[in-house]
Amino acid sequence: MVIPQTGCTAEVSEPYALRVVGDSMAPEFHDGQIVIVDPGHPVRSGMYIVIDYGGEVIFGQFVDDEGRRWLEYLSPDREALELHPPYLFKGVVIQRVGRRRKDRKHYHYPATGSS
Repeated sequence: MVIPQTGCTAEVSEPYALRVVGDSMAPEFHDGQIVIVDPGHPVRSGMYIVIDYGGEVIFGQFVDDEGRRWLEYLSPDREALELHPPYLFKGVVIQRVGRRRKDRKHYHYPATGSS
């Protein structure tokens, strides 16, 4: 299932960088690390995304389970957050930037289409 982009993401078409704050997505993403977010990328279950939820910008792994939507965190210390409208998709994480070139990681998601 492809989730349509709405709200602020429709206004921004260029990828942008954000700094990860906290350890909720460790060990894949660490506090202070830079991620590149593509606001034009279609959102699908399993992708790492950034959303605006209740005025707070949140980073997590999106899960769409038969219409129920969640943000999951990679840290076992954090519980998943069930999403209830309204929320705005701000984009999909497409790259993680490390301190050294070898620490860069690109995220490749399946081709867009119905799932």
